[in-house]
Order: sequence, then C-alpha cells, then structure tokens
Amino acid sequence: MKQRSILKRAFLAMAIALIALFPVAHEGSLSSTAAASGDTTPEASIVSTTLDQKIDAILKDPKLQGGITGVSVRKADTGEKIYSNFGDIRLRPASNMKLLTGSTAMDILGPDYQFSTEVLTDGEVKGKMIHGNLYLKGKGDPTLMKNDLDQFAKDLKAKGIEKINGNLIADDSWYDDDRYSQDLNWSDEHNYVGAQVSALTLSPNEDYDAGTVIVEVNAGSKAGDLPKVTLTPETNYVEIVNRATTVAKGEAKSISIAREHGTNRIIIEGKIPVEGTRSQSWSAVWEPTGLALDVFKKSLAEQGIEFVGNGGMETGITPGNATVLVSKKSMPLNELFIPFMKLSNNGHAETLVKEMGKVQRGEGSWSAGLAVMKEKLKQFGVNTDTVVLRDGSGMSHKNLVSADELTKLLYSVQGKSWFPAFEASLPIAGVPDRMVGGTLRNRMGSGLTAGNVTAKTGSITGVSTLSGYVTAKDGTELVFSIMINNYITGPVTPIEDAIAKVLAEYEF
Repeated sequence: MKQRSILKRAFLAMAIALIALFPVAHEGSLSSTAAASGDTTPEASIVSTTLDQKIDAILKDPKLQGGITGVSVRKADTGEKIYSNFGDIRLRPASNMKLLTGSTAMDILGPDYQFSTEVLTDGEVKGKMIHGNLYLKGKGDPTLMKNDLDQFAKDLKAKGIEKINGNLIADDSWYDDDRYSQDLNWSDEHNYVGAQVSALTLSPNEDYDAGTVIVEVNAGSKAGDLPKVTLTPETNYVEIVNRATTVAKGEAKSISIAREHGTNRIIIEGKIPVEGTRSQSWSAVWEPTGLALDVFKKSLAEQGIEFVGNGGMETGITPGNATVLVSKKSMPLNELFIPFMKLSNNGHAETLVKEMGKVQRGEGSWSAGLAVMKEKLKQFGVNTDTVVLRDGSGMSHKNLVSADELTKLLYSVQGKSWFPAFEASLPIAGVPDRMVGGTLRNRMGSGLTAGNVTAKTGSITGVSTLSGYVTAKDGTELVFSIMINNYITGPVTPIEDAIAKVLAEYEF
C-alpha cells in the first residue's frame, strides 16, 4: 500500500486520458450536493492534537444535532481501525451503495466484461428482402445510442437488405420485466435518476443515462411564439405538450419540463424570454424498450430499408433458431465505470445488479442480483448479517450498512487485480474535469486534499456520505467512511470535507 501515491498519479493520468470518450453534458447524479454560497468549512479546534480530538471537534457541528453520523478510519496497509464514531451503527448509504455494487460487479463480471446487442431474423434473406421478422435483442447494454442503431441499419444495407416482409420486434427478455427497484420513490420516476431498467434501452448521449430523452426548450423568435422544443434522440415515442410561452427579452424565465406519470406525455409549461438561455431536462421515458424500437425503425428508414405488407412494431422473444445478422459489444466494464462512478449513474448500478443475477444464476432480476452481491460481499470480509441490500444505486431509504463495514470493504478489495480500475473510477477531489473529478470536482480543491481524496459521494434526502481513500501528510495511506443520516439543516458536505482535510493533513 506504500505505492499508492505513485499509483494514484498513474490512475489520474489514465482517467484524464479517458475524458475524450465522455463529452461534457449535464449533471448526472443526485450525489453531488454543493455547499451553499458563503457556508464556511468547519475546522477542528486548534488545541486538538490527536486524530480523535480533531474529528470529534468537527462532529460537534450544530447541523449534526438530532441526526447520527458514522465515521470509520482505517490504515490502508493493515486494515487497523484507528477511529470510529458510531462506526458499527447501520445507516443509509445513499450512493455509497455503489461501492458495494461496483466492487462486486468488478469481481463477478470482470473489468473486461462487455454487454451485447443483436439484430436477428427468424426468416430467410432472399435477394434484397428478409422474409421473416427482424428482432432487436438487448442484453443489458446501458451505453447503446442512436449512432449504434444507425450502424446496425448501415450494416444491414451493406448486406444488400432493402426490404423486410415481417415485423420489427424488440426483445428485452434478457432481464425480467420489473422496471423499478422495490423502493424507488414515485416522485423520482419521471427523472433520469429514476429511469426504468430494461435489457433493451437507449442513452441520449455519452453520459449514458439509459432510458431517457433530452428535452431542450429554446425561445421563439418573438414574444407570443411557442418555444422551440427538440428531442435527443429524435423520436415519436414521446408526445410533447407545449404549453409554454415566449415572452419579451429580459423577462424572467420559468420553464418546467415534466413527464406525466404512466405515460410518455412530456408537459412543458412556463415562460422563456426572447434570446434567453435554453432549458434542458433529461426525462425518463415510460417503457424504454419502446424507445429503442422506435429509434431503430427510424434508423432503418434513413438507410432506405422499408417494411412491406402489414409489418408493424411489437415486443416479443427471439426464437432460439434465429440467425444473428449484426451485433455490437459495449465498451468494457473498466471504461463504463468512469461515467458510472464519476457521475454516480443510478441506471448503471441497477443494470449491474441484474447482470450479476443473470450471469451467476441465470435470472436477470433484482432479487437474484442482490443475493449474488451479498454472497460476494461476505467473501470480501463484510459482515453481511449487518447489511441490508435493497437496490444497487442507493436510492432506497431501506439500504443499510455501517461505516465500519464500508471501510472493511474498501480495505479488503485493494488486493484484487481489478482494484486499479475500480479506484481510478472514483471521483477525485478538486479536479475540474467531470470525468476525473466527477462529483468531487467542486470540492476540496486546495491544500492537501486536492487530487488526494479519492472517494464516492452520496446524497438522498436527509443523507450525505463520503467514503474512499486519502494519503496523510506523512505518507500513511488511509481508508475512510463518513455517513451523515437524518440531518435537516444543510449543507453538511463541508463537515465531510473538514474530516477529509484532517486526515490529509495528519502526521502519524
């Protein structure tokens, strides 16, 4: 573990090299809770000398009164616990749950694992026509995009195919048909953080928020005009109900974009001034399989491939004797982990749970995947009798794990062959690039914490967490977990940052 400082520089260089793969777009996570303007970072008392005294002084912050804060710190080379405050108390982890999901997925699936998508037919290709149905079969890839479907269509055209005498069928049977994890809040279902999980899904851009469309609203040419609305990807699968109005230049903007529950009607209301800034929203669709199907049909049409007879679109299961015409594999898991962990992508976490269940137990479900996770966590030395797993992302308020068990996990996985890729996927404090700094890019950007704290953030209502790795001033490598639960006065991220600062500046 004494080599971590050298390795960390190597990981940072590797992460920076991957930036080009993931262009800047929107905030991809609920896990980035920014400190309010003017809020000062709490400091340990200047008379404190021991590590215990310094952290204890920070934990006296009035914002923590009435809640509970679990803190655990271990030496990274031995696993020795050197500080614990309510470290054995089970708390809600929020997106720190992704540390459990990510580590088990890396071990079970492996860093080179790839998802696949196939286009098949149950008929015959004669001349320029397929006599039979065309199937688009998804196997969980959350990175599938419109350009991939375009490539499928181009590949079919290159085979000489111009007509299909059959139906276009979407096959999402690789996973079960439960679209939501069991505790997802109803109010989150229209938002990208609560998008439905399907084995056949589509992402609008390289943040890979699968099962969503980007809705962009721009002002009309003059006051009174309807605002201009565009969708990415372009699709007829959703219905835009534009009730918004363009108002005079300089007036206040007040645009809302919300999907009507249980439908694909996206309602746009409010006002946008002439020459005003655009409004953008990542809206989760209802039944994402249908979105992929609709966009694929558009891709086929763009290549001049048409359906003859009564060919329509539907969902179904590909026959076992169907012939694969074209296929695609996703980026390997070690690359997917960059947007997954840096941006705290909930959909990726839930997909990984189902994929682990599919690979290990032949069942792409939350129940199978969570059971597999629990078995693997036990092998990592986690006391699974004290852990409650309800989803893979941390959106559930019923997930429970203690800070001591999180640091135990983070200590034990350091010896795994895949650990360098796992650690490189974690946000790095103070590094401004989204695909390097991730949800820590605007935190701890000065002093000994900058570029040093490598950790996963987490945030749901009343919960803020931070767990990962940091090097102390004298070179001692540390593993830490901070879990703040049941706070009502925020923000509390400055408290987490202050503890991380103490660890970074401490000399043992």
